[in-house]
Amino acid sequence: MLTAAPRLVCDLDGTLADSAPSLCAAGNRLLAALGRPPVTVETYKTFVGRGQRVQVERLLTHSGGVPGGDVTPFLAAFREGYDPLEASTAYPGAVAALEALAAEGWRLAVCTQKPEAKARRLLEGLGFAVEHVVGGDSVRGEDGLEVLKPDPRVIAAALAPLGEGPAAYLGDSETDAETARAAGLPFLLHLDGYRHSPPEALAPDAAFSDFAELPALARRAVGL
Repeated sequence: MLTAAPRLVCDLDGTLADSAPSLCAAGNRLLAALGRPPVTVETYKTFVGRGQRVQVERLLTHSGGVPGGDVTPFLAAFREGYDPLEASTAYPGAVAALEALAAEGWRLAVCTQKPEAKARRLLEGLGFAVEHVVGGDSVRGEDGLEVLKPDPRVIAAALAPLGEGPAAYLGDSETDAETARAAGLPFLLHLDGYRHSPPEALAPDAAFSDFAELPALARRAVGL
């Protein structure tokens, strides 16, 4: 049985990895198939945060509307053509920061809106050694639909295999701030991600750009 140890649940897109370029590439292939012009990565970042169904819906709405009014076939085409490693990079120092926390005894998990298999491919390809991953398709409600952040059930699923102990949540966006509040966890904000509001609007317990600061901030957030 796992003994009590500090736990950190991390968002992925915009937090551990700058993955918007890969998402944008897949989105632009979808637009090309519809005869529509591409969008920039900076524009694409505004679509990210509420899961890939909403992401694709926002992309199509921005570029002229959802053909036929049903995003489902376009979501399927997007996911089929999406390679999470195509143009993604780990944020400088992120891999080392998680390694340092693990060496201190922290138990780590990733909770993302991205499908679990794609998330694992991205993490492994960028050198992150995180065993426990909850993706956008990992938790489903009684209706069979995906349960996504900010629903606290996804955080509960990420924490469950980590045992007991104090916990914090690391993210970069408004959705992540909502998720932390819903789960009752201290919120650590990565400042160089995909948020649209000023940092103070997200009311983080701590904020940083340099991942070298993360271990100390995480310890302070959980009272260690």
